[in-house]
Amino acid sequence: MYKLLFRTVFAPMSAERAHHIGFGAIKAFDRVPVAREAVGRALRPRPEESAEVLGLRFPNRFGLAAGFDKNADGVRGLARLGFGYIEVGTITGRAQPGNPAPRMFRFTRDRALVNRMGFNNVGADAAAVRLADQRRLLERIPAPVRPVVGVNIGKTKDVAGLEATIADYRHSTGLLAPLADYLVLNVSSPNTPGLRDLQAVESLRPLIQAVQETAAQAVPHPRNALGHVPLLVKIAPDLADADVVAVTELALELGVDGVVASNTTISREGLRTDAERVGAAGPGGLSGPPLAGRACDMVRLIRRTAGPGLTVIAAGGIETAADARARLAAGADLLQGYTGFIYHGPFWPRRIAAAAYPG
Repeated sequence: MYKLLFRTVFAPMSAERAHHIGFGAIKAFDRVPVAREAVGRALRPRPEESAEVLGLRFPNRFGLAAGFDKNADGVRGLARLGFGYIEVGTITGRAQPGNPAPRMFRFTRDRALVNRMGFNNVGADAAAVRLADQRRLLERIPAPVRPVVGVNIGKTKDVAGLEATIADYRHSTGLLAPLADYLVLNVSSPNTPGLRDLQAVESLRPLIQAVQETAAQAVPHPRNALGHVPLLVKIAPDLADADVVAVTELALELGVDGVVASNTTISREGLRTDAERVGAAGPGGLSGPPLAGRACDMVRLIRRTAGPGLTVIAAGGIETAADARARLAAGADLLQGYTGFIYHGPFWPRRIAAAAYPG
């Protein structure tokens, strides 16, 4: 039924409008108690799927990647769809509209997306208010099936220079760390000028240290087994292997808890979509199955470099049960998806979560 809905209703629309309508429907559904509870019962994680990661109990290993709920205002509705965790954001220090539309495009033959959204969001101050409201709603979901909530933070576009960038991340961290089960430092989107430069070790080191310090001040007594708010770094698939190793080694040195591998790619290699259509879409980050091979290789490389010392969240091109199992076999602890949700609909998370259960 969802495939028919996608072909007849969503596909003719712009990708961004379809997203707003689909997400709006999820939030509206959540406001109908009978429907909300029925769906929650049908799709809730099974007890045997739970996993202890990052000092937290995850109902299952499959989560929704950042980018879907940018403003942290639909967490409970998404929670009813069977995700083990939901990562909101990317949230920046100040509100910003993002890049001009159109800024999201489907490559349906590849089941891929290209976006150059540019971190459009309401900013950390407003997002903190919304997330606090959502967390109060989540408390009504029983703890064994209540999803973990991560917060992905990024750089405000018009902030320039490392010192100002660090202050921008500090502002977001101070507001959002108290509401986050874990934090992700996004330094890898291709759609914010200068952001990917922060993946260089000499820039990343003081940024990580500042976020760690700010989070510790904001949350002196977190409710997890680690004793601090877990922090992960999200990196790009376009990094050379040597740079992936360098970031991994820095994470180990500074006591970062994990790495998210990976963000979207600027590459357009291996696409089946007509070259003219690819060119017409313009620049931006590509997500979906074309990213799977490189993303899986990165997980393997990070695990080989870090051993058991880091949590690895695998993202990028996870679409099928086989994809989920391959990423776990490569060394991932947790899995994330986004593009598959767009193409396969609301029952897709439950299928992937079941596949991610190693037993």
